[in-house]
Amino acid sequence: MAEQQNRRSSLGVLILHGFTGTLESVNALYDPLKALGIPVFMPLLAGHGAASPEALRGVQWDEWFLDAERAMQKLLCCAERIIVIGHSMGALLSLNLAAKYQGCIDSLVLAAPAIKLTSLFAPGRPLHLVAPLVSTFYKNWTLQSHSSDGVGAYAPSHYPWVPTNAILSFFDLIKQTLPLLDRVSVPLLILQCRKESTVLPESATILLNRIATEPSAKSVLWFEHSEHQIFCDGERTKAVQAVINYVSGRISKKGGAEGSPFLI
Repeated sequence: MAEQQNRRSSLGVLILHGFTGTLESVNALYDPLKALGIPVFMPLLAGHGAASPEALRGVQWDEWFLDAERAMQKLLCCAERIIVIGHSMGALLSLNLAAKYQGCIDSLVLAAPAIKLTSLFAPGRPLHLVAPLVSTFYKNWTLQSHSSDGVGAYAPSHYPWVPTNAILSFFDLIKQTLPLLDRVSVPLLILQCRKESTVLPESATILLNRIATEPSAKSVLWFEHSEHQIFCDGERTKAVQAVINYVSGRISKKGGAEGSPFLI
């Protein structure tokens, strides 16, 4: 019995939330993934989930990545390889993990990956060069929460504003991630919204074209009505089921979820 308890599962799942988000934004995934019988871990990233957005002031993107690394290392104690599910900024962190730890990552599920943003100040957008200048005048930036009119949609808790220097670090993470795409070759599923207020839909095309994953092992599933918080909006049942189906398929390829019976 002790030997069975100590055996590692063939796969585990790491779930990474997005910028200014909390675990609530991805919590719909947790119980269905636990039910598959593999280890699941959802860390809260530095500066997030606090009583005030001040907690994000001065936080740099490498601190978020360090949190993701630590979570991955913890999960590797009970799983041989990791499926990383990342939403928005969490998708960027997922890609960085896949580039750095190629032998540890089984596959990626990237939901609304923050490759190219709607903000005109973001990387690759017309006003990006003046973003640092703007940050000297505006120390805080007001955030808006959007959801579709879909049945069952709800807005998860998040900060109503954010320190501008944290946004600039988020932008730095985007620029850090793009050159790494040719080093990522694991299987990939993208969940992308056609119309939303945060991420441009061409992000999926950029990923599909630039990532080194074999064409047969990468795909995109489009959502026609969801806003950015895809696991909280009116199509969240479809989004969660897509993730469960994908993870179940990866488990089947590995020959089942035998091993560690405990969940993080």
